Amino acid sequence: MNGTDGRTAARDAAAAPVRGAVTGGPAAAAGPGGEGGAYGAGGTSGDERLRRWRLVLGGGEADGTGCALTGRDAAMDAALGALYGGGGSGSRKASGERSAGLGGSAPQVARWLGDIRTYFPTSVVQVMQRDAIERLGLSALLLEPEMLEAVEPDVHLVGTLLSLNKAMPETTRETARAVVRKVVEQLEKRLAARTRATLTGALDRSARISRPRHHDIDWNRTIRANLKNYLPEHRTVVPERLIGYGRAARSVKKEVILCIDQSGSMAASVVYASVFGAVLASMRSLATRLVVFDTAVVDLTDQLDDPVDVLFGTQLGGGTDINRALAHCQSKITRPADTVVVLISDLYEGGIRDEMLKRVAAMKAAGVEFVTLLALSDEGAPAYDREHAAALAALGAPAFACTPDLFPEVMAAALEKRPLPVPEG
Repeated sequence: MNGTDGRTAARDAAAAPVRGAVTGGPAAAAGPGGEGGAYGAGGTSGDERLRRWRLVLGGGEADGTGCALTGRDAAMDAALGALYGGGGSGSRKASGERSAGLGGSAPQVARWLGDIRTYFPTSVVQVMQRDAIERLGLSALLLEPEMLEAVEPDVHLVGTLLSLNKAMPETTRETARAVVRKVVEQLEKRLAARTRATLTGALDRSARISRPRHHDIDWNRTIRANLKNYLPEHRTVVPERLIGYGRAARSVKKEVILCIDQSGSMAASVVYASVFGAVLASMRSLATRLVVFDTAVVDLTDQLDDPVDVLFGTQLGGGTDINRALAHCQSKITRPADTVVVLISDLYEGGIRDEMLKRVAAMKAAGVEFVTLLALSDEGAPAYDREHAAALAALGAPAFACTPDLFPEVMAAALEKRPLPVPEG
């Protein structure tokens, strides 16, 4: 999300009822900062409309409202103006125009962080924090423990902290780990239970047995396998062969290798993949390996019991050598027909392209299920190498972006060797 989007989201949150009032729809019941609108859902006066439009437009001669803000509205506008300019009581240029500016002072930024948490919902606070880091160069201030304690943690902040990992002083490291752990725990709470349930079902279905007990019979597969034995006069199928679910949880049935591109553009994907890696590793019926790479390859499998350790074992940034990473993964495959390899990368290859494609083809020919995710995040369509994506698709390994909520279904399909639920578009 760019700065313009962030400014729009924040100002919209400050004056959400405007749209309803101006278009004739119902005005929102809550005003800026969660307070009820002065006129509620029944309508909005002319002054109230101007006030709300003033918050949306950000002030300046071009906004055309002529409306002055006071009290809480003025403080809210100042917080927006400090980051985005074009309004509020941010710094002024010599010409008198307002401009974005929080300065280099940690106390000043900490006060601003407190202000935006007071005036805006968490989702908007996270967007504004991200914009502040990108637009105003505040990354260095995140190396101070007091600053980290004031920031609202989210996936993007974790990505920023990981990129600063090597420059982080010891006094900040424990605070940073606490921030990262809080986000990881939130993600695990959201994703773990559904992932385990979905994959446990897929593993049970993938472990077929020919002499199942009654409650283990897969009736759909059994009927399909015995359609030739249909007796029209009795309107029934006589099953010569029963197909049943196995008891997958008793032993390792499948092996999963997560191969994660840790270049800077993949920060959010690295966070989600590390959390999923820990969840998969907690399932006894899966043997899970996690590999991260840039131009070098690091196997972090022995740290999978703690995704925070995994994340701090990564090094965001640098180049990309997918071929080298896949060579490492290929060397670890012992049961190709029972292995799923998940490559998470934007496919901008800095290594040997033809060798990369040959490795993928060789793994698939051996029976490996190969999944290519261009991103594992909620950030929407990523930038990626379309030529490489098309080449992988031609090998039967379609490349697509995947949200964290879809990932369990993708993995379930791969484990069962059925078509992947590729999102449209």
